[in-house]
Amino acid sequence: MKEVSQRIYELGIVPVVKLERPQDALPLGEALCRGGLPVAEITFRTDAAEESIRTLSQKLPELLVGAGTVHSAAQAETALAAGAKFIVTPGFNEKVVRLCRDRGVPIYPGCSGASDLERALDLGLDEVKFFPAEASGGLKTLKSLFAPYQGVRFMPTGGITTENMNDYLRCPQILAVGGSWMVKESLIAAGNFDEVERQTREAVETMHGFTLRHVGINCQNEAEAQETADRFAGAFDWETRDAGGGVFAGAAVEAVKTPYLGRLGHLAVAANNVDRARAYLAAKGFSFREETAQYDKAGRLRLIYLQEELGGFAVHLTQT
Repeated sequence: MKEVSQRIYELGIVPVVKLERPQDALPLGEALCRGGLPVAEITFRTDAAEESIRTLSQKLPELLVGAGTVHSAAQAETALAAGAKFIVTPGFNEKVVRLCRDRGVPIYPGCSGASDLERALDLGLDEVKFFPAEASGGLKTLKSLFAPYQGVRFMPTGGITTENMNDYLRCPQILAVGGSWMVKESLIAAGNFDEVERQTREAVETMHGFTLRHVGINCQNEAEAQETADRFAGAFDWETRDAGGGVFAGAAVEAVKTPYLGRLGHLAVAANNVDRARAYLAAKGFSFREETAQYDKAGRLRLIYLQEELGGFAVHLTQT
């Protein structure tokens, strides 16, 4: 169960998909994968759900497929038999929760307040869907629930968009967000899967927020590092700052006091969530120097270097 939740956390966004025609399932799943988001919650809002889940499970194994809008234990049974790897319900359905718990299947029941959360905890759950998110008060409501329910992680769904998703995702107790903006019914009906791919990629890029934070220049000693930083500062009217292992000129240039990783130095690339960024790059085939990993007091990854150099530079991810 935790493996599926970890994967959902790493992906960050769960597309909530309504399919009218089973034949749209495969091109839709392929568009999500090409866009960098290999996960889909296929909703039981139409009769196409069962066949769509079965098609995706059999023909696109790299896609994490779940079932949403599950209203009964019978529907959950149908979804699991078709190959669903997780179940999502709009409200708190105890029969569905118990079935999934007994089967060892991740279940994310819809909760909108403290009473629902008490029922979830009583049944051994610590991850739930927060629905309808925006209509239930959005982040204001969630933040009021975080303190008394510190061990619970939430998947807000309903009213989530590219514009507000990072407001949710930067909260440590958010498992992921659910949304349908990149898989609009109109796009699927028109067979416009290229646009689905484009909007999916845009959502992924927005979630990660990759930006170049600074360039690190390897120097042979502290004196050379100071001189290098002073030259940059003098040229561009920047302030210098000693950061211990290096001297910064402004925010964009770091003169490293002793040679470190990288033939030419290093590049620091900021991301909104380093854990999610690492998983995203790992899926692209990149590996990491685990010995360089740094964590904050809460145990969250804050910095890690890629194994390989790019253009002669070592590259490390850093928290935005």
